[in-house]
Amino acid sequence: MTAYKALPELIPQSLLDRARALSPALLCDGMQSLDIPRNGCMDAGLNPLDDRKVMVGTACTVDTEDGDNFPIHVAIYQSQPGYVLVIAGKNYPERAYIGDLLVGAAQAVGLSGVVMDGYVRDKTGLAELTIPVYSRGIMQRSPIKRGPGKINTVVQCAGVEVVPGDLIVGDCDGVTVIPRDQVEAVLTIAEKKAAYEDERRAAIHEYARCREDNLPLPNLAPSWVTELLAEQK
Repeated sequence: MTAYKALPELIPQSLLDRARALSPALLCDGMQSLDIPRNGCMDAGLNPLDDRKVMVGTACTVDTEDGDNFPIHVAIYQSQPGYVLVIAGKNYPERAYIGDLLVGAAQAVGLSGVVMDGYVRDKTGLAELTIPVYSRGIMQRSPIKRGPGKINTVVQCAGVEVVPGDLIVGDCDGVTVIPRDQVEAVLTIAEKKAAYEDERRAAIHEYARCREDNLPLPNLAPSWVTELLAEQK
């Protein structure tokens, strides 16, 4: 029998909106000073099926193995809008766990995304859906349906521990996991980093403009570079 725990509380929309304005890369930067393992960054081998889609939502989880998608079915049919389904499939390469029918059901339920630490199939059908999907790749062999599996327990997915209720954010760069109890702190640090990057882009643009117009060139290097160079002399 599949071990099932109730869905976690959804993360407030105000925090989701702030996260959506940031990239997974910036959110990883926001975790560097907080001693969060791997800065919340899932493995580089976990990639989006569509680079144009952005995923933001509250984690609900499935723990399964050996290409068994029975617990994935159970989790999807008992889920609700606003969650990202994080499936710890142990990077099993011999079978696809999900295809366009099951992901289509996830979209119909209102899930905000699917993260599959394993393989999927029906690439063309999946491309026609609007829900973001991340996986290790494509494998045409069908899944098995055996169980039991675990639903909404703590899982290890693509190198990162995911607790039901964590914040999951994904874009073309990959997937970032933010522990629920540190979401506010991570967002605040990431927003400061985003402001710094905007300043750097403006400085780079100004340097390029001056060079094109044969004007005196401003200092292009950020202050931390010149300070570190001075310390090394």
